[in-house]
Amino acid sequence: MTKLKTTQTMKPATAAKKLGVLLSATPAEFQEGVVSRDELNALQADPPAWLADLRRNGPHPRQVVAVKLGISHSGLARGGITGPLTTAEIDAIKAEDPEWLKRERSVQAEARKEAQRRDQR
Repeated sequence: MTKLKTTQTMKPATAAKKLGVLLSATPAEFQEGVVSRDELNALQADPPAWLADLRRNGPHPRQVVAVKLGISHSGLARGGITGPLTTAEIDAIKAEDPEWLKRERSVQAEARKEAQRRDQR
């Protein structure tokens, strides 16, 4: 007796997180369905226009905003950033280079140094 292989699926929120996009900005058909592992792999390998546009222009989820600014999620909160931002908004913050961003980048750099020092033990 052979066992049939079942297709692994995920909720749209999980797929959006794996794709690095904000679920509410995705098309309705993406939000309303389920995404199989094969569909996710296809989206990553050959992103459709809507996905490429979201990745390029946003709005970006907080985890992506944090990476683009080079700070932690907690640093975003301390800086008063509570929601998603577009690429233009992120670029404006970088251009302004506020004091809180400088401070959070230095905190992040220290955390990375400490993690690297611990890993070398």
